[in-house]
Amino acid sequence: MRPHAFIASCVGHVLSCEEKTFMKEACPWGLILFKRNIGTPAQVKALTRLFRDTVGWEAPVLIDQEGGRVARLRPPSWPSFPAAKLFGNLYKDDEFLALEAVRLETLLMGHELFELGIDIDCMPVLDLFLEGASSVIGDRAYSSFPEAISRLGRSACEGLLQSGVLPVLKHCPGHGRALVDSHKSLPFVDASALVLEEIDFLPFRNLSDMPLSMCAHVVYSAFDTERPATLSPVVISEVIRSYIGFDGLLITDDISMNALSGSLAERSRAAWAAGCDIVLYSSGNLREMRSIADIAPLVEGKAMARSNLALSRRNQGREMPVDIEALRVRYEALISRSFQAQV
Repeated sequence: MRPHAFIASCVGHVLSCEEKTFMKEACPWGLILFKRNIGTPAQVKALTRLFRDTVGWEAPVLIDQEGGRVARLRPPSWPSFPAAKLFGNLYKDDEFLALEAVRLETLLMGHELFELGIDIDCMPVLDLFLEGASSVIGDRAYSSFPEAISRLGRSACEGLLQSGVLPVLKHCPGHGRALVDSHKSLPFVDASALVLEEIDFLPFRNLSDMPLSMCAHVVYSAFDTERPATLSPVVISEVIRSYIGFDGLLITDDISMNALSGSLAERSRAAWAAGCDIVLYSSGNLREMRSIADIAPLVEGKAMARSNLALSRRNQGREMPVDIEALRVRYEALISRSFQAQV
């Protein structure tokens, strides 16, 4: 069965009978998991397997597992990882150690995800850390400097890919300057095109070879005075596809966030029309999800080519054998050193 161009979500630890019927009929491109879906390792593994059996193909399963405050998998069943900002601080003192620590973190993180049947992690965050901006990014960002973000972000991607998990660059083309949280209202960024291109967009341009990226619900008035990137053909065509040079699979941020207006169907149509390949819906409301599924196009044409290329990179890195426990010891030593240096 050919998938449709949206990512679904579910309410709890298992798929209900109604959810299974919906997933089978709608055949979403993927499933995203949240804290409400996480119980034990065995339960999560069973949920990811059930989803794939229901839709009839090895559809991707996504999660937001960045470390710090954005982590769906938490102790005691899973280890805790620090926020990105710690690595940015370490980078100021020792670039090599910071890059190694990030790569080890995401390799270990990806190993945990892979064992659960989760094969896409919505990270790294390539947004700037800027004083006075909305705290929605804050310590989720590596740094205020685009070159540091670029290098740390690439190390994060390399660790995930080595573990068999695909990274998602977010929030393209840059959320760091936003003064409000796009979960709550629509941010407007009024920086000039030159400033955005030389600073905010640079990490995304430097990592444009990665397979997946998440589009930001942010208005960049230098390019489109009314529509956020997710709904803007101008931003997607001229900035993301052309200037940044990203030709991978472009996923929306959650289509139900309050930054957007109109019905979910209207938002989704606008996102597909603007050039997003896949619409992501995270709230788990079956009625709302049906309103998206009813109008969702099949993943075909360029979107299918991008999807196939992205998904072909799953598991590739696992061809290289690694000693996970030895890497864990090395990582913990690096993290301990970085915490001591920042005290």
